[in-house]
Amino acid sequence: MKLLSFATALLVSGAAVAQELPKTQLQIIGGLSNLTAYQQFEQPFWSKTIPEKSGGQVTATIKGFNEMGLKGPELMRLMSQGVVPFGTATLSYFASDNPINEAIDLPGLAPDVETARKVTQAFQPVYEKFYGEGAKVKLLGISTYPAQVVFCNAEIKGLADLKGKKVRTSGRTQAEFVEAFGGTSVTMAFGEVVPALQNNVVDCAITGSLSGYSAKWYEVSTHLLALPINWNQQIHAVNQEVWDKLDPKVQAFLEENIATLMDDIWKAAGTQTQKGYDCNTGADACTQAVKGKMTLVVPTDEDKALLNTTLKDKILPTWAARCSADCVKDFNDTIGATFGLTASK
Repeated sequence: MKLLSFATALLVSGAAVAQELPKTQLQIIGGLSNLTAYQQFEQPFWSKTIPEKSGGQVTATIKGFNEMGLKGPELMRLMSQGVVPFGTATLSYFASDNPINEAIDLPGLAPDVETARKVTQAFQPVYEKFYGEGAKVKLLGISTYPAQVVFCNAEIKGLADLKGKKVRTSGRTQAEFVEAFGGTSVTMAFGEVVPALQNNVVDCAITGSLSGYSAKWYEVSTHLLALPINWNQQIHAVNQEVWDKLDPKVQAFLEENIATLMDDIWKAAGTQTQKGYDCNTGADACTQAVKGKMTLVVPTDEDKALLNTTLKDKILPTWAARCSADCVKDFNDTIGATFGLTASK
């Protein structure tokens, strides 16, 4: 009886909170609509979870940026201008704007999802200040895709085999990683990769293990190197002026629930990374109807050590050289202090 009363009290309390929220309609531009992060997390969060938890008081429409005819790199500018109120954008898209956007995702920095989240959390206050003061954009959270790994339409046995290969990369630090191993970096949009691999325009391409599966890269590539290169984190943000106009109760409601959304995405990232490995290679553990037949290349201890050495000797110094003194100091005070790394200009 007491348990029932407690449960009833919780329901009444939740209903009371929902009634206190003013009617609010939000517009969201999410991530790539054909990927799991959007389909399983972002889209249901805004279209179902938020309306349900608010008792119908807060509702939202959401579309992936690709559905809006956008390419991605312009999202921060559009959020800064208020053209896009709420948006999700991949940090690597803004690498050319400022190297600070590369700080949390340097190749070799995070060999597993737990480390990737610790790196992200260490540096998040720096991004909050940077975007708040510069772009007038409020950072609501940072999520991640599954591990970014190498797909090849050619035989590879490890990182050393990238030498001489043309490799599609999605950002500058990925390009520097490929070049550090003697490969040639090719920049192209995600949607152009399948025909590029099919027609030997590139030999290999880097993306999330599950993103590659969702986009059917297993149909045009033969080998998958199961070594996380980086993670391709996304920021979830809102134009500051738009945010300031929201009722404080709505702000608190959104911040609490977005924090849960971020937790859910991070928790899933490790599982999804393995699912990507399983389904691209046709492992028994894959529960999807369609399975790829790629060869899974398991990294050796030598590969892992090589990636770490490349981070310290090549990636980190090159990045530090182009980032400001404040940026390098922020890295050393946060990520560097946490993981025993030092960036020097």
